Amino acid sequence: MDLAVRNRAYWTERAPSYTADVKTNIAHGGREMWRNALLHHLPEGDCLRILDIGTGPGFFAILLTEMGHQVTAADYTPAMLEEARRNAGALAEQIEFRQMDAQALEFPDNTFDVVVSRNLTWNLPDPERAYREWFRVLKPGGRMINFDADWYGYLFDEKKRVAVAQDRDNVRQEGCTDYNAYEKADEMEQISLLLPMGRVNRPDWDIQTLLRCGYHRIYTDTEVWKLTWDNEEKVNFAATPGFMICADK
Repeated sequence: MDLAVRNRAYWTERAPSYTADVKTNIAHGGREMWRNALLHHLPEGDCLRILDIGTGPGFFAILLTEMGHQVTAADYTPAMLEEARRNAGALAEQIEFRQMDAQALEFPDNTFDVVVSRNLTWNLPDPERAYREWFRVLKPGGRMINFDADWYGYLFDEKKRVAVAQDRDNVRQEGCTDYNAYEKADEMEQISLLLPMGRVNRPDWDIQTLLRCGYHRIYTDTEVWKLTWDNEEKVNFAATPGFMICADK
């Protein structure tokens, strides 16, 4: 099966569970934590035009719309967009939902003030192409904000594999929900073996790639997870801490 088809099939099946994850995150205070993180890094402006690429169940799109911005929520998987619309409720009328590939956007040049993404670039077959596309659709002076982690680096690195195994032990010892114990977990590992991002050192790779793409004023925060993750997330993913990278056009 073609990698893109296989990946879309996987995320189609996972779409409902991602809504459940968002609701859990909100219940643990995630709405306010992520809202503060976004506010801290957004450029000035009361009504920015923002592309939430890889919107998934629409968490960022909803937060940004609540903050008064004009949001376009794009995702490769129709089922994720349906979840996002449902989760947005009455706000869905204010959000433009678009199905498209993050690596081949259908927007004109210089369209958005901000491109924001969460947990997407690790899953892309050609993340450099995506970064170039996001640069293209940003207005001059616009900003790209990407939250991600080295989610499947343990498939290619023994030291990381040991650390992730320790995370699983810690989850059991502390009685937390194991976020890696879900149906199709093996399928995502098999897909990730075919993707490039687990083999690179992040966010160093991202910094060098963004420079090649023409971005400047690049800033990374490798401790953002301490402010945006609840305790269960920290126990589950201590070996794969989240990072944030901002870059301007």
